[in-house]
Amino acid sequence: MGEERLQRERMEYDVVIVGAGPSGLSAAIRLKQLAAASERELGVCVVEKGSEVGAHILSGAVFEPRALTELIPDWREAGAPLVTPAEEDRFLLLTKTRSVRLPTPPQMANHGNYIISLGNLCRWLAQQAEALGVEIYPGFAAAEVLFDAAGRVQGIATGDMGIGKDGRPTDRYQPGVELVGRETLFAEGCRGSLTKRLVKHFRLRDGIDPQTYAIGIKELWEIAPDRHQPGLVVHTIGWPLDAATYGGSFLYHLEDRQVAVGFVIGLDYKNPFLNPFEEFQRFKTHPAIRPFFEGGRRIAYGARALNEGGFQSIPRLDFPGGALIGDAAGFLNVPKIKGSHTAMKSGMVAAETLMRRLSEETNAEVRTALEESWVWEELRGVRNIRPSFRWGLWGGLAYSALDTYVLRGKAPWTFHNHADHLQLTPASEGTRIDYPRPDGKITFDRLSSVFVSNTNHEEDQPPHLRLRDPEKAISVNYRLYDSPEQRYCPAGVYEIVEEAGASGPYLQINAQNCVHCKTCDIKDPEQNIDWVVPEGGGGPNYPNM
Repeated sequence: MGEERLQRERMEYDVVIVGAGPSGLSAAIRLKQLAAASERELGVCVVEKGSEVGAHILSGAVFEPRALTELIPDWREAGAPLVTPAEEDRFLLLTKTRSVRLPTPPQMANHGNYIISLGNLCRWLAQQAEALGVEIYPGFAAAEVLFDAAGRVQGIATGDMGIGKDGRPTDRYQPGVELVGRETLFAEGCRGSLTKRLVKHFRLRDGIDPQTYAIGIKELWEIAPDRHQPGLVVHTIGWPLDAATYGGSFLYHLEDRQVAVGFVIGLDYKNPFLNPFEEFQRFKTHPAIRPFFEGGRRIAYGARALNEGGFQSIPRLDFPGGALIGDAAGFLNVPKIKGSHTAMKSGMVAAETLMRRLSEETNAEVRTALEESWVWEELRGVRNIRPSFRWGLWGGLAYSALDTYVLRGKAPWTFHNHADHLQLTPASEGTRIDYPRPDGKITFDRLSSVFVSNTNHEEDQPPHLRLRDPEKAISVNYRLYDSPEQRYCPAGVYEIVEEAGASGPYLQINAQNCVHCKTCDIKDPEQNIDWVVPEGGGGPNYPNM
């Protein structure tokens, strides 16, 4: 084909939604419900970078059905995949060899909630949306924000397919599609690539605390029948992390002998030698945890960054032509360890606001409407709990008890958040950690884990992990921090290579392994790594996650 590019097709809608997660699908459903109630036609489309809806969805997940009940009151009769009620909560403090049961904080009490696969819930929500007339396009990654002459967002363009590593069209070249909307909602999830550009372009974070993050790493297991307790919810804090590092684990017993197990570590950790993946593997060897998995079989693996900044890190949501919703904006309730219900509600409120904009030609704002919803009240009441762990595990637990039981979330002060990428100490001040070798039965290495995430990318395409200044990978990351990207990436993407006869070490990027967690984009100390969307359909293909 040479370098000839075909013209992009243009499709027009009333509302374009980027991302088929809980918030995007809830917004699409609510828009169609409102349109039907007012007997008007409304064109709504959802574009999703995963090969199918749910392919890139990863969450614990214990699900609070409050927003779902508001959106689809008859969800039980309609067959929503909520089949395992949460029956028992256990909250454990781990030392290296012992476990101590602690009182379950009220935010973590799960009576009335369900242990689910969030990916399967999204697949079901997509069916409900399509039945209402929503057009959903999986396998197409939103790669560009479209602006009109006045600077107003007017939709997105999906990425071109069939561009080779050299940037030239190959024989499989297909141009992207322009999806133009009167309004566009960005529901990309945590650290979305277009959201990041919009926040900078419209200065949506001016005067707002920086967002803070964690990395969550998860496995799905099929365990022995005598170890399986459907409805059991276990959370732990403490070992293997030191008292200065925020994090903990979850074990959720689903149906069909399946257990979801995961580990979450705040990305404000300081030690550049810490390896979140290895901490997770080490956690599974604890005497209180290992017995669950003996005789079992690991069937899936994945990782994803999540927002932890909470109330004080929610940016301005509105901009000319659209808004941010869901985890793109950051509605996770960290003490509750849940964000799907708040994400869904944000999408529903945004849909109601957009309908007012479209029908009444008002300047109604999504953020203003959300401030009047239960989402705002819920997040405001727990705003100080996650930031209190800057004083370490014991200081955080003590303050959280005070805030929860005495102040009841009504403290007259607000703790502020600090950017995660600024927290690493130089390697000369860090502590090396000797992680045990995997046994291949309970613990595993990263490459075998990536294999069971079903991750795949077209190899002949431009890299979707880009260094703004390649020299900094060695002059700063390697020499000052001992290349922490080798350790914080849960997929083995980043590798320092030292070859005989070479002028020095260099950073090799194995982008084929990338599970789209976005940790590198967040934690890199110089903010030198940009994660952008690869070809649509690339990345993990999570089953039942």
